[in-house]
Amino acid sequence: MTAPHRVVLTAAGALAALALVAGCGSSTTAAPAPTADGTLTVVATTNVWGSVASAVAGPDAHVTSIINDPAADPHSYESTPADAAAISRADLVVANGGGYDTFVDKVTGADPAAKAKTIEAFDLRPDQADDNEHAWFDPTTVKAVAAQVAQRLSRAEPAEAAGLQQRAQAFTARVDRIAQQTAAIGAARPGTKVISTEPIAHYLLRTANIQDVTPQDFVDAVENDSDPSAASLQEVRTALTARQVTALVFNPQTETPVVEGLRGTATAAGVPVVEVTETLPAGVPDYLTWVDGTRQALAKAVGAPA
Repeated sequence: MTAPHRVVLTAAGALAALALVAGCGSSTTAAPAPTADGTLTVVATTNVWGSVASAVAGPDAHVTSIINDPAADPHSYESTPADAAAISRADLVVANGGGYDTFVDKVTGADPAAKAKTIEAFDLRPDQADDNEHAWFDPTTVKAVAAQVAQRLSRAEPAEAAGLQQRAQAFTARVDRIAQQTAAIGAARPGTKVISTEPIAHYLLRTANIQDVTPQDFVDAVENDSDPSAASLQEVRTALTARQVTALVFNPQTETPVVEGLRGTATAAGVPVVEVTETLPAGVPDYLTWVDGTRQALAKAVGAPA
């Protein structure tokens, strides 16, 4: 007879350790093998989803994030044998999906058991016609992931079900509060337009009812790691220099000479720059703090109450 499972939380889920991880230049941490007493392990592809899982799993959980390094690009990350082993051994896997963290697909695609225990946020988004993969900025999707974490861990350890549901509900309430405050940005500044160097803030801007007027040709080029056309680049530069937009939404994790040049153009024109990252920066304690800080930065940039 095996020992009963106990829901556990990892140090990677405790995001205070991010600063140490980033300082060491590491982007991965392998999940430990299940302990002799049946401790559950949760593996997330990034520290964003690791933080969401940790908020629900609670202080006795062990959640490990494969990508912790704020400088790492999940799009291009190549998994290691240790990552594959961690995913295969985990009791629950939380991934973004949608072609974003494809390194996990290589593992789960060859391991039906790993696939069965994987939550993919992209599959839970309410608007299935919207193919933007940066699902962590969509409040409804994030709440759905939290609910799934609570449900699946409750199945594994029924004795923890009440606490899991309580934490999921508390987390959901805070996500709702931040979403309401985000929506207030557009209500205070109707008709606001921005340019984005990359569409990672898509759902955040949609919640705020702020229009992203970045030319589609420019967006496609950046997403495909190619240079935008001269015409689309000039269109973006003109929008900034002529102050046709209120802010530039900038992803510092995927800087290129072209993108960095746009920051300079915006700064010279007096257009505020809002940095929006793909993973939690070093020193940021959790998902909710990160999203709310991004919301406040966006509100300040467009002149709305924070």
